[in-house]
Amino acid sequence: QAQLVESGGGLVQAGESLRLSCAASGSMYAIDDMAWYRQAPGMQRELVASTTRGGIMYVADFLKGRFTISRDNAKNTIYLQMNSLQFGDTGVYYCSANVLSSYWDTGTLYWGQGAQVTVST
Repeated sequence: QAQLVESGGGLVQAGESLRLSCAASGSMYAIDDMAWYRQAPGMQRELVASTTRGGIMYVADFLKGRFTISRDNAKNTIYLQMNSLQFGDTGVYYCSANVLSSYWDTGTLYWGQGAQVTVST
């Protein structure tokens, strides 16, 4: 079993920055893809950014230039740097990870508990 713990959320004013962290721990052979999603009130969860184990990064087009994803494989941690935050960025940000239990395993998807990000105008 693996656990994902997010941290770094909070209340900020529009234009400010936040950095989210997501650390994976527990029993695992390796971690494949990791990603950040967000869910605004009354809206569906949407993909924000993702990263592969080999370091290929993806950021949603509508967030490019403001959000950056990074990964530290030694720490089993990903980060989401969010700059120039806007009111529309408000929501709960979830981390996900495809955790492999062995070399032959195709992986199990785990989710973090979510981190609240609130941007005030």
